[in-house]
Amino acid sequence: MNVLFISLLDFNSLEERNIYTDLLREFRKYNHKIYAISPIERRNCGESKIIHEENCIILKLRIGNIQKTNIFEKGISTITIGNQLVKGIRKYFSDVKFDLVIYPTPPITIVDAIDFVKKRDNAKSYLLLKDIFPQNAVDLGMMSKSGVKGFIYKSFRQKEKKLYKISDYIGCMSQANVDYLLKHNSEINPKIVEICPNSVDIIDMSVDFETSKEIRKKYDLPLDKKIFIYGGNLGKPQGIDFMIECLKKQESNKSIFFLIVGDGTEFTKIEKYILDDQPSNVRLMKSLPKKDYDKVVAACDIGMIFLDHRFTIPNFPSRLLSYIQAKIPVLAVTDCNTDIGEVIVNNNIGCWCESNNVDNFTSALESILQLENANFDKLAKEYSTKNSYEIIMNSVINRENRVL
Repeated sequence: MNVLFISLLDFNSLEERNIYTDLLREFRKYNHKIYAISPIERRNCGESKIIHEENCIILKLRIGNIQKTNIFEKGISTITIGNQLVKGIRKYFSDVKFDLVIYPTPPITIVDAIDFVKKRDNAKSYLLLKDIFPQNAVDLGMMSKSGVKGFIYKSFRQKEKKLYKISDYIGCMSQANVDYLLKHNSEINPKIVEICPNSVDIIDMSVDFETSKEIRKKYDLPLDKKIFIYGGNLGKPQGIDFMIECLKKQESNKSIFFLIVGDGTEFTKIEKYILDDQPSNVRLMKSLPKKDYDKVVAACDIGMIFLDHRFTIPNFPSRLLSYIQAKIPVLAVTDCNTDIGEVIVNNNIGCWCESNNVDNFTSALESILQLENANFDKLAKEYSTKNSYEIIMNSVINRENRVL
C-alpha cells in the first residue's frame, strides 16, 4: 500500500522520534511504502528537496512561515499551504498512485491537498484529529464568532467542515474528543469516528537512582529535591499566566524544584518572571534535543501538563507520553472539558486539578507527592503505535464497515 502522510512536522528521517514518525515506522514495518510531506518554513532558508530512505520518500516542501511568527504572516501562510501542497504533489509525486492519505490537524487548510489526492487516486483518507480549530482560537480570545473576526471564523469553519466531509475516517485522541466532534458537527456519520490516541514506540525510558543522579549533575539540577518538570510548547493554550501564579505560590517551598523546558510565544513571560522574582526553585531551559530531553524527564520525579481553563474543546496533550515512558507520575492542571485528567486519575498515575485556582494546584501537588504504586503498563499498551496502526488499518481495509 502506498501511504501519503501530510503534516506541518519538520523532520528529515523516519528514524527521528515523535508521535508521527513513530507511527510511520510502524506502517513501514508492515511493508507499506511511505511518502511523507514535511515542510521547510521560509525562515530556515531551505529549498524543496526529496530525501530517500528505506521504503520511504520524504518531500521537504518549502512553505511560508507558520510557527513562531506574527499572526498576520501565520494567517497568510496557513491559508496558502493547501495550494502549495497540491503543487508539490503534482511536481514530485505525479507518477505515484496513493492508496491511503493520513493527515493530522492542524492545519485544516490542508483540505484542498487531501481533496486533490482523493479525486486523483481514489485514495482512502484518515484524519488524525489533534486540534479542533477554529473553536480553540475562539476559546482563547484570538478569534470571534461576530464582527470582522467573525467573518474569518466562518471562513475557517467552512474549511473545517469540508475537511470532515472528505475524511473517510476520523481518529480522535480520546472519548471526550469523539463526543465533542459529534455534538458540534451533526452532519458527521458517527460510524466513521473512532478513538485513535496519540501514540509512540513504547520504550522504557525510566532510570535507576544512580543514573538519575548523574543526569541531574550534568544539567545542574538539585539532588535533594523533588523535581517537577514541564516540557513542551509554552504558548497561549498552556495558560502560562496561571502557571506563573502556581510557581509564585511555591517559591517558599524548599523541598521541591520546578524545571520548565520548552519554547513558544509565551517563553519570554516565564523568563521575565524568573528575572524579576529570582525564585530559587524554578529553572527555565530552551527546548532540548529529543534524546537529551527524554533523559532529563526520566531523572525528574513528576511530570506536569498545563492547559488554559477557558478551553471548551477537549485537548489531550501528547507530552503525557514522555512521562509514561519515563514512568513518572503526572500532575495535570487543565480545563474541565478535557478528559486527560480523568485518564490519569483512573489509571492511578497522577493527580488533576482545574487550572483556575492556585490553592487547588497546591492541594494536587501535595497529593501527588504521596502517590504510590503508579501503574503505567495499561496506558503504555493503549498509547503504543502498534495499537494506533491496528486501529487505522482495521478501518481502512474493512470494506464492509466502510461508510462513504
